[in-house]
Amino acid sequence: MVMIFTLVTAVQEKLNEIVDQIKTRREEEKKQKEKEAEEAEKQLFHGTPVTIENFLSWKAKFDAELLEIKKKRMKEEEQAGKNKLSGKQLFETDHNLDTSDIQFLEDAGNSVEVDESLFQEMDDVELDDDEDGPDCNPADPDSDLTD
Repeated sequence: MVMIFTLVTAVQEKLNEIVDQIKTRREEEKKQKEKEAEEAEKQLFHGTPVTIENFLSWKAKFDAELLEIKKKRMKEEEQAGKNKLSGKQLFETDHNLDTSDIQFLEDAGNSVEVDESLFQEMDDVELDDDEDGPDCNPADPDSDLTD
C-alpha cells in the first residue's frame, strides 16, 4: 500500500505540473495575441506623416477626383433634362407666357370680369391724414414719424 500511495502521489504531482504548464502556455499565448492585436491597432492609427509634398500630391489627386465627379454629374443632369429654365428666364424668352393664364381661363370657359368703375371714383373714399399727427412732415427726417 505504501508503494502504491507513493506512485499515485508521484503521478498526481506530475499531472499537476503538466496542467500548470498547459495553463501558463495558454496564458502566454493569450497575452501574445493581445499584444499583437494592440500592435495592429497602433498600426491602424499610425499613418504616413503629412509633409508639404505629400499634402500637395494628395490635394491634386483629390481635386482631380472632385472635378471628374462634377463632370459626371453635369452630364447626367443634361441627359436627364434637369437643365430647366427658371421662371424669369422663361418669361424673358417667351413673351406669350404673359397672357397664357388669361388664355387658359378663356379656353376653360371661366372668364373673369372686372368692374373698373369701382376703382375710378376715389372721391368717395375717406382718407384720414390726421392719423400721423399735426407735427408730422414726411419730408422732414426729424419729424414725428417715430411715434
